[in-house]
Amino acid sequence: MMNPQVQAKFDSYPAEAKKKLFELRSLVIELVAEEGLEDSFEETLKWGEPSYIVKGGSTIRMDWKEKSPEQYALYFNCNSRLVETFRELYSDILTFEGNRAVVFNLADELPESATKHCLQMALKYHQLKNLPLLGN
Repeated sequence: MMNPQVQAKFDSYPAEAKKKLFELRSLVIELVAEEGLEDSFEETLKWGEPSYIVKGGSTIRMDWKEKSPEQYALYFNCNSRLVETFRELYSDILTFEGNRAVVFNLADELPESATKHCLQMALKYHQLKNLPLLGN
């Protein structure tokens, strides 16, 4: 069941962006279920963007923006070590924006394995944050 505010936001996206963002959302929900985190899972809007959080994790946001209509992105807390670690592990597969986002092109296939691993690290961030390369 989707938060009604989040549903309205998804409904505002162009069809291709909506499809790709739903794919990301599905990965988050799948991982939450695999990790047994459903009890603390929250889907909401933060800064007008669909956002996902679990206890012990770092907020995961996603969005498509008119100023970059061929792209969509996953956003992470810029004060965390998440994007820095993702870059170290997946610079050959993923594209990054500073220390806050993983950016995807609408025309490309989602690199599911790498993306899923990044999402897993975000969902467990507070358990991993003191480990070198977040335990990888």
